[in-house]
Amino acid sequence: TKELVAAGITNLGENRTDMFQEKYEALKDNPDIKWHFFGILQTRKIREVANKIHCLHSLDKLSLAIELDKRLNSPLDCFVQVNISEEPNKSGVPVNKVKTFIKQLEKYPKIRVIGLMCIAKLTFDEDILKKSFAKMQKLKEEIESMNLPYAPCHELSMGMSNDYRIAVQYGATKVRLGRIFLI
Repeated sequence: TKELVAAGITNLGENRTDMFQEKYEALKDNPDIKWHFFGILQTRKIREVANKIHCLHSLDKLSLAIELDKRLNSPLDCFVQVNISEEPNKSGVPVNKVKTFIKQLEKYPKIRVIGLMCIAKLTFDEDILKKSFAKMQKLKEEIESMNLPYAPCHELSMGMSNDYRIAVQYGATKVRLGRIFLI
């Protein structure tokens, strides 16, 4: 991670609270770093990351929003995680419940929904990936058109080292690259 920062990369992410804590402590004196958390965040672990991250990419439960709202010192940019592949073993709000979920977040002033996030099905079938990313793009546009002040939803966090090129074609504004850097 220090090598990435030395190379000028200052938007860093982690998906495990223990690894986040370790990296945060090692780099906390660098004010240029913006931390993103995109893993499952258990409510009991919120205090470990809440006021240290700049963006949460994995908001998928009302209980998480409630706890964050209680513990945050200031509003936090969040992505609502969508289970776009509708796989039962994946985290995320089901596609058909995303709008309702986002409407419920109005009650929590420290939660600002800046976009949607998904982890596509792990496949090399580009047609499946394109369908998933197109569905996310459409859903983002629908929510964005609702003009919710607490949920402008102008960003899409989708695509990882194996599929980010396709995700960008479908409007991804944030991609998660890890293996590509061989970290």
